[in-house]
Amino acid sequence: MSANQTQPTPPTATYDSAFLKACRREPVPHTPVWFMRQAGRSLPEYRKVREGIPMLESCMRPELVTEITLQPVRRHNVDAAIYFSDIVVPLKAIGIDLDIKPGVGPVVERPIRTRADLAQLRDLTPEDVSYVTEAIGLLTRELGSTPLIGFAGAPFTLASYLVEGGPSRTYENAKAMMYGDPELWADLLDRLAEITGAFLKIQIEAGASAVQLFDSWVGALAPADYRRSVMPASVKVFEAVAGYGVPRIHFGVGTGELLGLMGEAGADVVGVDWRVPLDEAARRVGPGKALQGNLDPTILFATTEAVEAKTREVLDAATGIEGHVFNLGHGVLPSTDPDALTRLVEYVHTQTAR
Repeated sequence: MSANQTQPTPPTATYDSAFLKACRREPVPHTPVWFMRQAGRSLPEYRKVREGIPMLESCMRPELVTEITLQPVRRHNVDAAIYFSDIVVPLKAIGIDLDIKPGVGPVVERPIRTRADLAQLRDLTPEDVSYVTEAIGLLTRELGSTPLIGFAGAPFTLASYLVEGGPSRTYENAKAMMYGDPELWADLLDRLAEITGAFLKIQIEAGASAVQLFDSWVGALAPADYRRSVMPASVKVFEAVAGYGVPRIHFGVGTGELLGLMGEAGADVVGVDWRVPLDEAARRVGPGKALQGNLDPTILFATTEAVEAKTREVLDAATGIEGHVFNLGHGVLPSTDPDALTRLVEYVHTQTAR
């Protein structure tokens, strides 16, 4: 199906879920909750099934992906599952020589620094990621009325890994290309937007009920640079999946100054990290968008009373917002007590029951 065709009839099993209703800014029975990096990280059962299996390999085993994705749904009673994968999976699938090194992150063997290097970025086809289609099929049958969120890394964040050759705190190579060779930069992001859009389409067509675009590192940019050098590629990704009628979520870290622009790029739901209160985020984003967030993940290391007090602050700040999906302001930290997450879900559900 192309993005221009009539959107399909929504899958009735998940259509009336609290999560999708909140994304559509409709009344909900309770504020829905899910967590970024909920699929694993802090769970002992996750560590057990992943033992001895490298990250990228684990993303390519449909039965393992299914089990890992379901674990937090079973344990925490969250309102949505997030597909277990990694943002570099589509890059690996098209032949980029990279690996995820424990304790480091994605490392690229041949960083993209010249126009000739763009040849590494070929189109992504469904055949390249057949394991994704298979895993989503398995998952949607298991999940029933619980929505599955598909996801992808945004063009800027993928470009930052590809140009730097790995994680970076300063993005000096990526920014040098963005400022010094804007045409090459624009072509790089445009190619990545094509790949990312294709990856999200594959997930939606396989059965994902919503998608999230992670622009994890875009908070490193000033608003004017974002608008000029990044936003066109993000717009292209969101437009690629607009015709499917599934909610599109956009999230980045340290993006307080970019929230309005990230909504403008085409998101239906704007993810907010913990640095900006939700009522202020709503003012920056403007009407017509749902918000997602935004408890500081480190709060979960405090007492239950402290967690509940900070959660209450988040819920109070969300009062009057048309659609609110409760989440952390970034991913679950690996040493988080899983029981703290379970208690948090129950607290939000109880406090917001309508």
